[in-house]
Formats: sequence, C-alpha cells, structure tokens
Amino acid sequence: MPFLSDTLARVKPSATIAVTNMAAELKAAGKDVIGLGAGEPDFDTPQNIKDAAKAAIDGGKTKYTAVDGIPELKKAICAKFERENGLSYQPNQVTVGTGGKQILYNALMATLNPGDEVIIPAPYWVSYPDMVLLANGTPVPVAAGIESNFKLTPEALEAAITPKTKWFIFNSPSNPTGAGYTRDELKALTDVLMRHPHVWIMSDDMYEHLVFDDFEFTTPAQIEPGLYDRTLTCNGVSKAYAMTGWRIGYAAGPVALIKAMATIQSQSTSNPSSISQYAALEALNGPQDFLGPFREAFQRRRNLVVEMLNAAPGITCPKPEGAFYVYPDISGCIGKTSAAGTLIENDEIFAKALLQETGVAVVFGAAFGLSPNFRVSYATSDAALTEACTRIQTFCQGLK
Repeated sequence: MPFLSDTLARVKPSATIAVTNMAAELKAAGKDVIGLGAGEPDFDTPQNIKDAAKAAIDGGKTKYTAVDGIPELKKAICAKFERENGLSYQPNQVTVGTGGKQILYNALMATLNPGDEVIIPAPYWVSYPDMVLLANGTPVPVAAGIESNFKLTPEALEAAITPKTKWFIFNSPSNPTGAGYTRDELKALTDVLMRHPHVWIMSDDMYEHLVFDDFEFTTPAQIEPGLYDRTLTCNGVSKAYAMTGWRIGYAAGPVALIKAMATIQSQSTSNPSSISQYAALEALNGPQDFLGPFREAFQRRRNLVVEMLNAAPGITCPKPEGAFYVYPDISGCIGKTSAAGTLIENDEIFAKALLQETGVAVVFGAAFGLSPNFRVSYATSDAALTEACTRIQTFCQGLK
C-alpha cells in the first residue's frame, strides 16, 4: 500500500515559489542574483495598519474568532464592495480566509464533483488548475494569446462552455500578464455567461487597485447584475496594501455558497489570524492615500521594464493595464543558442539559462499555460529592474 495519496500525482508545486526559492538559495551561496519571480510588493505595510495590529495584541484580541471572519471585518468588506464596486452584500454573504488562495480553494472544494469542468483563461495564475485538480474537478485552459493582448475573447469562452462547465475563473488585472479587461470587453464576456445559466463565475479581483493610466477597473457582477446570484467576487489585502504575509483574503457571494465554504474552512484552518483580521479592518476602513503613490511607482516601473525588454532582440513585451507583471513573448529567441552554448528549445530552458548565465530569475511561461513567454514581476526597485533588464538584453544579444 503506497503511503502518499494519489492526489499528489494530479498536482505540482508552485513554479513561482520554486523560482523564488531557487534565487534565494543562489543568493545565499554568494551568487549575484536578481529575483523577478516573487509576486509581492516590495513596499512595507502602511504604519496605521501595523499600529492597528499592535493595538489588537495589546487589547487581548488574540483568541479564536468566528471561523470565517470577525463581524467588524465582514461589515467593512460589505462597505468596501458598496463603495468601490457598487455591489450590495450583507455580512452573511461574506467570508474571510487565510489569504486569497484559501478563498478560491474553499469555493472549489465546496462545489466541485468528479467530471465538473472549470474554464481558466491561459495564461493563468499557476495555482488555478492545480486547485481544481485537488478538488477533483477538470481544468479547461482556454488560450488567450498575445494576438488578443492576453484577453479571452467571447467567442473562445462560448466555445469552451459545455454541459459539464461549473465555474469560469476570471482574473483582471491578470497574473501573470497584467492584462485588464475594459468595461466593454468584460460586458462581451458577461453576455456569453448570461446565455449559460449553469455556469458560475469566480472573479479574482486581487489586483483591483493596481491599475494604470486611465484604465477603469470593473468586476463581472458590477457589469451584469443578472450574474449576481452566481458570482463569487474574491479579493484581499495582500497586493494593494502590501500585506502578503498577513494572509487575509475575502469574498462575497450567495449565502448557500458562503456557508459551504465556511464548513470547509472549519475543518481545515478554522479562523484566520485574529491579529491579521484587525489589521485588515484598518486597511479597509483607514486612510487610502498611500494607494496613489504605490500605483505611481508601479506604473513607472512598468514603463521602464516594457521599454527595456522591447529593446532586447527576439523579445516582444506588451504594455499591461495593471498588476505588477509583464509577460514578454520570446518567439524570436527559440531555436537559438546562448553565449554559453545552451540551445533555447523552449521558455523553460530560456529561463534556466538566463538564471545560470546572468543571475536573473524569472518564471517560464509554460508554468502559466502559455508559451513561449516568461513572467517578470516588477515589484522591486528601479535600480534592480534596470540592471536585470540590461542583463536580459545582453543575454538576448548573445543568442546566435
């Protein structure tokens, strides 16, 4: 009898975490490495949020809480959805989890049966398909390539829907591409979904506040009220508030689904950290003035990275609408040989050779379901980005 579960054969470790760990190991060994793999802001958590956490500790807020969130935080989440998205929810329609990832996982575990299909636009966040597999569902990747600016077309969505489709996972702005759907582009997708009432929508809005230029963020249930009763609108404090390590995500949706998700959580982690919940309460209710400077810094870095990568031979890098990622295409590099003699057969080999020969760590595109590409996280300093992109240019110039 094998000791490990057969479930492990269906999933693989996170490629983004693997790259981050590899870069950290090389740095620890004395190598000159610039890590562009981590998907987290390099800014510190704002002081008022840290102060709220300290006050919670001093005030004895260190005990178990309700399984899926303290009432005060649920009320603040309802106010956030009303204020920023025009969506009306009651506290019993809200759940709070240990990060955005747990929210998505709880929903999938609570709803998927063997044979149920989940449509996932590719490129996708690396965890989406593996979470579906863990929940005994069937991920259905649908390509959204560079020709459509990494955005799923309504025709492709329509063609992917079958009687077995249970969920459509939607992420805008996107990890890994940063692509954001305009109001009209999203309306075209919701029109398709209105024709298929058996399909539920899981909207991952984690990068909502990190949008650039004149882009206007919208979410599916906001665009099409007819989808309200079958949409789970997911968000969290990790990215916009520089709180990745605090591990607080949240979502709002139909009461029956929220109750089912709470049942899953009650038998896994139980409540999120009480201290983190009070910090998140301050994040949502407190001053929001730091969001502007955060956005300005990320927009400046985006412009820098896009310009420099497009100057590298063989690379095409679209300019994204949001998040803190770019997803350059390396079609012009495939089939060439690096200065150190490595034949670049695919984007995984490209990324490994780039790390070994230049010390720049990126995540290869196959991990996100669309090749030949790689992902750069520009959530680091301008100086580090300039040096990293210079090294990428030199690497590409050396390809023969």
